[in-house]
Amino acid sequence: MSNQKNTINRFTIKMQKKLLILFMFILAAFAGLSVQLFLINRDNGEDYKKQVLSQQEYDSTTIPFKRGTIMDSNGTVLAVSNKVYNVILDANLLMKDEKNLEPTLSALKKIFSIDTNTVRSYIAEHPNSAYYVMAKRVEYEKKVAFEELQKDPEKGKNIKGVWFEDEYRREYPNGSLACDVIGFTTSDNVGTYGLEEYYNDILCGTNGREYGYLNDDSTLERTTIPARDGYNIQTTIDANIQAIVEKYLKEFNEEYKDGVRPGNGAEGLGCIIMEVNTGNVLAMADYPNYDLNDTRNKQNLIGMPLLDEKGVKVKPAENVTMEALNAMNDEQMYQHLNALWKNHCIVDSYEPGSVSKPFTVAAAIESGSIRGDETYLCEGKLHVGDHDIKCHQTFGDGRISVQEGIERSCNVVLMEVAFALGKERFVDYQHLFGFGLKTNIDLAGEARTDSMVFNKTNIGPTDLATNSFGQSFNVTMIQMITGFCSLINGGYYYEPHVVSRITTADGATIENVEPRVLKQTVSNSTSDTIKEFCNTVVTGEHGTGHTARPAGYIIGGKTGTAETLPRGNREYVVSFLGYAPADEPQIAIYVVVDRPNVPQQDDAKYATRIVRKILTEVLPYLNIFMTEELSDKEREELEQLQIQIRTPEGVKEQELDEEGNPIDPEDTEEDTEAGEGQEEPEGEEEDTVDREVWKDFPIDPATGYRVDPATGNFYDPDLGTLIGGGSLMEEPTEGTEGAGEGTEPEGGNEPAGTSPDATE
Repeated sequence: MSNQKNTINRFTIKMQKKLLILFMFILAAFAGLSVQLFLINRDNGEDYKKQVLSQQEYDSTTIPFKRGTIMDSNGTVLAVSNKVYNVILDANLLMKDEKNLEPTLSALKKIFSIDTNTVRSYIAEHPNSAYYVMAKRVEYEKKVAFEELQKDPEKGKNIKGVWFEDEYRREYPNGSLACDVIGFTTSDNVGTYGLEEYYNDILCGTNGREYGYLNDDSTLERTTIPARDGYNIQTTIDANIQAIVEKYLKEFNEEYKDGVRPGNGAEGLGCIIMEVNTGNVLAMADYPNYDLNDTRNKQNLIGMPLLDEKGVKVKPAENVTMEALNAMNDEQMYQHLNALWKNHCIVDSYEPGSVSKPFTVAAAIESGSIRGDETYLCEGKLHVGDHDIKCHQTFGDGRISVQEGIERSCNVVLMEVAFALGKERFVDYQHLFGFGLKTNIDLAGEARTDSMVFNKTNIGPTDLATNSFGQSFNVTMIQMITGFCSLINGGYYYEPHVVSRITTADGATIENVEPRVLKQTVSNSTSDTIKEFCNTVVTGEHGTGHTARPAGYIIGGKTGTAETLPRGNREYVVSFLGYAPADEPQIAIYVVVDRPNVPQQDDAKYATRIVRKILTEVLPYLNIFMTEELSDKEREELEQLQIQIRTPEGVKEQELDEEGNPIDPEDTEEDTEAGEGQEEPEGEEEDTVDREVWKDFPIDPATGYRVDPATGNFYDPDLGTLIGGGSLMEEPTEGTEGAGEGTEPEGGNEPAGTSPDATE
């Protein structure tokens, strides 16, 4: 018996040891598992969490962010995201009771016009589905109507399995207003063109997430991570000024479309208005434009230049017709839509023509190459290298000063000034003025033009001569007006910008975009001289820009007429680059008309008249007072436009000519010869040729222009030029050689936009 007890005791002790070892092993296993779970959660917890959340259907939804609002300088909404709803079907819940099917489908068709046959087919193929999008982006009113129907005790008791998912739809309350500046968004909320693209990361927020899980009591719990809405941006654009600009661009198109050829009133129209002392862009527009809420409307393409498969204008030129649209494939259609969507004020490059002449004179004065009071003899052309380069004044301007060279837009004077400046300093100043460089304006798509200007190694005498008056190099509109502002504001080159402030959704300021001076291009004294010269373009007896002056104001500026490639094709880009008021400029304006649809295109008045109409409304709106007496015709015009006449006290009445231009009381009835009273440089003969032989030309009754009996060309006394006179550069003179070794800048012959040759 004792032996048996001893055996039992030994067995018990042995079993206890084994159990203890097993317990320790299990304990170690649990400890190891706990450590492993901790490590997994530490290193990969977020990844596994995302995998779990991504597998949720009904109980895991995305909360979309609201894209930031775009406003004008006064707070007017230009682009906004409004909440809409996707209609979602839970087929599994709906089919738990077949009595729910027909009432639910009937309600969906009644409220949302949903195709019930499509829904039936989906339910039959996916009876256990919990997420099916039946309709996208329905309005709040329809959502409320459906929910009211669900609440009806009789009609709504069997409407099951339908819920709504939040989303936002980008809308543009003003349609086409500032379309090229704003840009638009794609269906996946990505900005394209303009501000929408440039500030996409600012306007975009972060999506939130709502998901559900079962707690210990098997109760559904919900966790919500809220979305962060995008930031708002306030622009420098003034919607009222923008609307005025667009109104007159459209008016020009309506007046001249289908003129001498089928198509728009011009191949292109553009206008920029900028604050001289800040770089703020108040308005920027080109024509044709498009509705931001309907960006793919093909009707907007009719009348535009027809493009080939590479997006280049076809030769000979054709315009887009409905027949051409119907024949286009998707790629061709996209090429034309892309041309419509582009902001031509910052994308297209062209030879600027005579609007660049103030830059040449400013560079020469600032560098000390000239004093500014020199005189030069213009006989209608200047022989440079192998070429006779013509002035727009075929009969020559006689001996005139540098100021008169700007007033009359004399090419010969500008060539002489450029020769005094020298090609190396000319290239340096072009770079200083921003030609060939991006302005870095805060808009998507600004063109590079570095290959479209000369450098010190490839510019020759002939190139220097033609560059002096805006030929053989390319610019963009934004480059020209930005550089020009520095010429008239004391020399301060401001970086142009369109956004002034960035704010959160609740209005807190994130960033104020202050005006930024990048450099000083000229001194204050040079700037004052350039303003004095440019003022005479509008007010001088021989000024080429009389028709740009708005009623009641004196402005300054420069006209431009530029012949496109190939030379001699009689197709022109005309422009006016100006500022107001003349004494203390506050705004600059630049209007470009690319190949107006008229018989004789080389007439800057197609641009100056647009400028006049725009400034007639914009200047009073900006509370800039009138300084000049109004003619009866001007007063009537302002009354029709319902513009309040604002003149400061003490303004003296002035006698006005037929066009409303002030007449200097010191002027006499007799014309004085250009340059009279100026001291002649020693060794030079005084010019005695009659430069106004055009007064004896007969008048063409159809056009009202005088006709040169020797050539048949029309003569415009307002511009002092023959119209339709061909290329500026004549064929090389026989027996001459050695000059003109410079080459065209790379890409200069075929720019992205137009390639005009200055003729003024």
